[in-house]
Amino acid sequence: MIQAIITPAAGKRLIAKSLVMHPAVRTALQSGTVVVIAGTTNGYVAEELLAVCGSSEGFSRQRFFRGITLPPYRKTTDTGRLPDESRFPGDVVIQKGNWLRGKTIFDVVDDLKEGDVVLKGANAVDLLRKQAGVLIGHPKGGTIVAALQAVVGRRVRLILPVGLEKRVSTDLNSIAVHLNAPGAHGARMLPVPGEIATEIEAVAMLTGASAELVAAGGVCGAEGAVWLAISGTAEQEESAKAVLADISGEPLFILQ
Repeated sequence: MIQAIITPAAGKRLIAKSLVMHPAVRTALQSGTVVVIAGTTNGYVAEELLAVCGSSEGFSRQRFFRGITLPPYRKTTDTGRLPDESRFPGDVVIQKGNWLRGKTIFDVVDDLKEGDVVLKGANAVDLLRKQAGVLIGHPKGGTIVAALQAVVGRRVRLILPVGLEKRVSTDLNSIAVHLNAPGAHGARMLPVPGEIATEIEAVAMLTGASAELVAAGGVCGAEGAVWLAISGTAEQEESAKAVLADISGEPLFILQ
């Protein structure tokens, strides 16, 4: 067994690298459609997928989000958006390996079909129940409600990349009842039926080893970091060491 400390930024990169290896994603990249809905974690996912397709030129994850969580002293709108959204590039839609620049989930949702994949970030993850939740600021439910039309209506696969720093210990359905109650203020919550992809699943996907969250936290850039215990064969553990060494220097996300 080995132990590893993974910062939130390194975790985002780890998750992104693992999704390149996901069988459903690889198939959809070749013969279907992959929609990466804008979000900070999904910015890393988009980078990795576009690199595989040879189409990464011109993509920047710096403003690849609609809403964002910042420290309370940083100004955003009531729905978590930045005052200036002029640099928002749209979602990343990849159709048969080709990046359809400027398209969003709203442009393509009606054409998605079984075999296609939607990747949508989350704001909360319940590790016990393998469930994720999305904070809602839009009065019509935003991108996740748009995506669910295809997920529930046409069996499009939904994958939810979400870092372990967003873990919660309460049933997300109970949280949603509380946040969505009439008279409450702030963001709402939607528990989402999809496949979660945390650092734990990423380790398994990339190395075959199993990972367990054993501690968390830190300072001097390790705020929000997670401490994983990783177990497997000697070969799997060596593979995990190499993967983690590769992503360990991932710089903190800085808003520009």
